[in-house]
Amino acid sequence: QVQLVESGGGLVQAGVSLGLSCAASGRTFGPYAMAWFRQAPGKEREFVAAITWRLGRPYYADSVKGRFTISRDNAKNTVYLQMNSLEPEDTAVYYCAATPISYGYSYSSNYNYWGQGTQVTVSS
Repeated sequence: QVQLVESGGGLVQAGVSLGLSCAASGRTFGPYAMAWFRQAPGKEREFVAAITWRLGRPYYADSVKGRFTISRDNAKNTVYLQMNSLEPEDTAVYYCAATPISYGYSYSSNYNYWGQGTQVTVSS
């Protein structure tokens, strides 16, 4: 079993930056692609970004491309999401997820493991 624990959420003003972390623990971890999804009130969970295990290739939703950066440290079993130029529309609960498969990174159904989520609130 793999456990994912997110941290770093909070309340910020529009235009500032915020970083999230997700630490994995449990059974031998990897090779897992990891991703961030988010869910705003009254909306479906949506893909934000993903990163592959071996090459660390990133994938982004169009809504965050150029503002968010996903990265990972396999030695620490940790994935990061650096969020710049935050907008009120980025307000959501952000979830970390992990998958052993190497395709379809934007589909939440492809992920086996999920964190409990961390709230990000961006005020205007």
